[in-house]
Amino acid sequence: MNNIRIEIPSLSENIRMIESFIDNAKDKFHLNDDIYGNIMIAVTEAVNNAIKHGNAGNSSKNVSLSLSLSQDDGLIKFRVEDEGHGFDYHHLPDPTAPENLEKPGGRGIFLMKHLSDEVHFTENGRVVELSFYINN
Repeated sequence: MNNIRIEIPSLSENIRMIESFIDNAKDKFHLNDDIYGNIMIAVTEAVNNAIKHGNAGNSSKNVSLSLSLSQDDGLIKFRVEDEGHGFDYHHLPDPTAPENLEKPGGRGIFLMKHLSDEVHFTENGRVVELSFYINN
């Protein structure tokens, strides 16, 4: 089991560090381009949500991202955690519903669910785990 962790202050410019973290994972674990693309979008969305909504853009609060790879089942997991109060992830508006199409927000979690093989929220929504099968 490989575990790697990074912690960043809640500033949107720190997304660059998350992108290089994912680039390093791509090289280290030989991820194919499709999976890499899905991971890049889903994980940066999760981190953006943690910065903007979870920590309300408060740069004195951190967002942590950890990666674990289970060789047994070929599953790579990204865990994003913020220091906010959490949210009700059981009742999310559907961004594809006609009344929500014009709204700017609400697509992040929708994207995460579509691009990841599994999405799990824990700790009142302060933690999200995104899993991807990488059997090449």
